[in-house]
Amino acid sequence: MAKNWDASLYESDHGFVWKYGTQLLPLLNPQPGERILDLGCGTGHLTSEIAAAGAQTLGIDSSADMIGQARQNYPKLKFQLADARTFVAPGTPPEPFDAVFSNAALHWVPEARTAIQAIRRALKPGGRFVAEFGGKGNNAKVIAALMEAGASDPLLTFYFPSVGEYASLLESEGFEVRFATLFDRPTELEDPVRGLEQWLLMFQQKALAAIPAESRTAAFRQIENQLRPELFYDGKWHIDYRRIRVVSVAL
Repeated sequence: MAKNWDASLYESDHGFVWKYGTQLLPLLNPQPGERILDLGCGTGHLTSEIAAAGAQTLGIDSSADMIGQARQNYPKLKFQLADARTFVAPGTPPEPFDAVFSNAALHWVPEARTAIQAIRRALKPGGRFVAEFGGKGNNAKVIAALMEAGASDPLLTFYFPSVGEYASLLESEGFEVRFATLFDRPTELEDPVRGLEQWLLMFQQKALAAIPAESRTAAFRQIENQLRPELFYDGKWHIDYRRIRVVSVAL
């Protein structure tokens, strides 16, 4: 899951990631005194929103750069470098959490069952798991253009499940699914000129590594030309996100 993130670029040009995540907070419904884990906390903005409701929070992320920025942004909150698959090892339960929250992180973890098992170990019975991440068909247009330009298959890196697949995984690992949905969420990028290129550099590093450095600029122009008719409108680039959103309870 570990990735070389540019936390400053994430903060400056990709704030939409955590801002969209605020829509999840009413589903989480954090209460004063609850212990809540923010899994894949990034630079800590949603952890702070949860803490503002009076909850005791811990933010974890597998990126040292993201954790460093989160600690700088919110020095009074607790953040820890940890992996979604291993943050709670079998047989070593921590003080259980009332809820685990995750926004835009779990599609980076192809080992979905292992991550769900760790989440279940972290929760007390009746504890809530509220998450949103890339679902089936996420970035399909962008992925097709990437591969035509010579990139490796991004789907080897990501996990984009259907509702049925993910709900079944949760149920098999001791959760009751209360709510699950898959929906389109076209997302506007900040920079009207380099927005798509910046997004690719931020989120598709591994796929782009298959394109030689001397061919990278030409590949970006090819991708932009292919996607412009569908993903550039109202003067801005948009990404064809599809999101899965789930609310479940540990049995």
